[in-house]
Amino acid sequence: MNSKHYALPQEAHLTMPRHEVNERRQKAKKQNQRFFLTTLLSRLFVLFGTLGLAGYGAKEMYEVLSTNQITYLQWLFLGLFCINFTWISFAFTQATLGLIVKMSPIHFKRKEVDAQGVTAILLPVYNEDPVRIRASIQAMHQDLLDKAPGKFAFFILSDTNRAEESIKEKQTFYPLLNQDESGCPIYYRRRLNNAERKAGNVADWVTRFGNDYECMIVLDADSLMSAECLLSMSRRMAAEPSLGLIQTLPTIIRADTLYSRIQQFANQCFGPIYAAGLTTWHGNASNFWGHNAIIRTKAFAESCGLPILPGKAPFGGHVMSHDFIEAALLRRAGWGVRFDTDLQASYEEAPPSLIDVMVRDRRWCQGNLQHKAFVKAKGLHFATRMHLMTGIFSYFSAVFWFALIAVGFALAVQAHFVRPEYFNNLSLFPNWPVFDFEKARSLFVLSMALVLAPKIYGWLNAMLHWRQCLRFGGPIMLTLDTLLEILVSALYAPILMFSQFLVVMDVLKGRDSGWKPQSRDDGANAWSETARAHVYHTLFGILMAVSAYFLGPQLFLWSLPITFGLIFSIPLSWLSGGAKRGNLFSKLGLLKGPEERKPAKICQILEQQIDQLEQHTRAIVDSDAPALKAYVDDVEFYQWHLAQLPLEESKELDRDKVCAAWQIEHSQNIDELLASLNEKERLAIIKHRSLFQQLSKFLSMPDNQVYS
Repeated sequence: MNSKHYALPQEAHLTMPRHEVNERRQKAKKQNQRFFLTTLLSRLFVLFGTLGLAGYGAKEMYEVLSTNQITYLQWLFLGLFCINFTWISFAFTQATLGLIVKMSPIHFKRKEVDAQGVTAILLPVYNEDPVRIRASIQAMHQDLLDKAPGKFAFFILSDTNRAEESIKEKQTFYPLLNQDESGCPIYYRRRLNNAERKAGNVADWVTRFGNDYECMIVLDADSLMSAECLLSMSRRMAAEPSLGLIQTLPTIIRADTLYSRIQQFANQCFGPIYAAGLTTWHGNASNFWGHNAIIRTKAFAESCGLPILPGKAPFGGHVMSHDFIEAALLRRAGWGVRFDTDLQASYEEAPPSLIDVMVRDRRWCQGNLQHKAFVKAKGLHFATRMHLMTGIFSYFSAVFWFALIAVGFALAVQAHFVRPEYFNNLSLFPNWPVFDFEKARSLFVLSMALVLAPKIYGWLNAMLHWRQCLRFGGPIMLTLDTLLEILVSALYAPILMFSQFLVVMDVLKGRDSGWKPQSRDDGANAWSETARAHVYHTLFGILMAVSAYFLGPQLFLWSLPITFGLIFSIPLSWLSGGAKRGNLFSKLGLLKGPEERKPAKICQILEQQIDQLEQHTRAIVDSDAPALKAYVDDVEFYQWHLAQLPLEESKELDRDKVCAAWQIEHSQNIDELLASLNEKERLAIIKHRSLFQQLSKFLSMPDNQVYS
């Protein structure tokens, strides 16, 4: 037997103490001050730019409303407008800063030195498609063997908690596993306890193996990175001992639906502008997005033991959106957290449809709103508080936009039904109900300009850099794609706004979202499923449109950008998913970003691996045959799984374990056993060593040859 497949590396333990929400900030590690002045000036630019624009918008809206005495409802409208206008001003100012940085002829290169030791690459998996993940691992593994042998090691960290999926996952990954330290070893570990979700999965690896690895690169199930990018990350960490984390800017690839193509184009055209603004004002107090980042392992262990929040979900319990908080805790412990947007060949994939985004938003919203417990926590850097508040407001903004629309309609209803009181005070002159439409129109144009500016900046940046423009297909295709993205995004925006409003209300009612895997298919939803998901959007849109038309044709036209998307949310959502529909745009040459027109080598390798695995490995995952039988059919596979199970078992009474043991004892063959087991009993068999060993009675070899 080949024993190389049996073992994980020797454990190298690290302690990872759990921290409190409120703790004293540690003295910052000595950091490179080369960019200190740039960071300071950038923060002042964002601060005063946002406040200046917000103040101007508030003044203009006040003048729109104050041509006469302002009512309480108008004061409420003014307050809501100021909140929303400040939000778009903040985004505009950051994008403007990004354009300035992109247009600047001066670009500093990050310092790099050769890293010592091996860097771990962690790939957490939770009920995902193992074929797609294996293709990514093989692509990266092949690239690393060519360009950086002996420098990296893969760890597939499974939290898959379904029996059949777990076994098929193991079958898919098993041929990859090796302990070739001179090349690039690939290890697999499945947790038996899924506590704290992805954060707990990574923490389990850190405490068991982390002491042997200076740094760890955390990926997602759909992540892909080239060997050059992986090497640069590890070298930059080696060059800056004060850094605890470097986050890359992932580029969206492999989009094949309308919605994912829109996201892909926006990510590749507009994303770099916004990211340049973020990294400039963040400095060494940036954020973590949970994947495509490198982390100093010991810094993470000493700083990022997450607190357990008081109370029950959705606001209490384990921290859901752990990445923001881990960045916050690293910064509080004195470590730098940096966002390096110049690192190339860092990739991810986008949700395929509007419904998939809505499902993801439910989980993200709960996690972000949970961060309210940390906003006022002791010791946090002010930039960290900004990250947390921005994350919270990214969902609450939908509530404020919805409230602004509602109050605006209430004002229109009031104007339509309530008779004006021209002489409500003892005066010789009447109080005319005047509204400054000219100023209102100008303010609307300004608001739209602020919203669209980051997209125009991205288009302008590409147009001014000719090579980049050609990568988008030239100036005509770039302009057409930009206009198409603006149009389609405008149609989807009110649907997402209303969806996020409902999500926030759901969380505030105290409902827990649970933990569901993200969809990785093409998002082709049936009409019935789409209709169920958007019935309230449609009804609300119709109600708004009818009400606006009844109150006046002008209001109907002003509200049309919102009501049109809501009324047609069902067909728009149906169109958003499905590869057949999405790829029509590709055939027309539309919404094709640089990475699709001329993919990087690592992306080409990925597609080759996917094609090969779809032919030879997909049958394992799609098979209807009971997966548990694979252990009986392949003795070496059986022994490998047995070696993964802990020697010690809990002595507590487990009903499923007892029932499974009885079923094994009284079954004459594997088929009879499989016919009698339920899901929990199958999980018990692959979880408990003593139970799994009893399966040896069905193996085609003597018991004394079974690895123990």
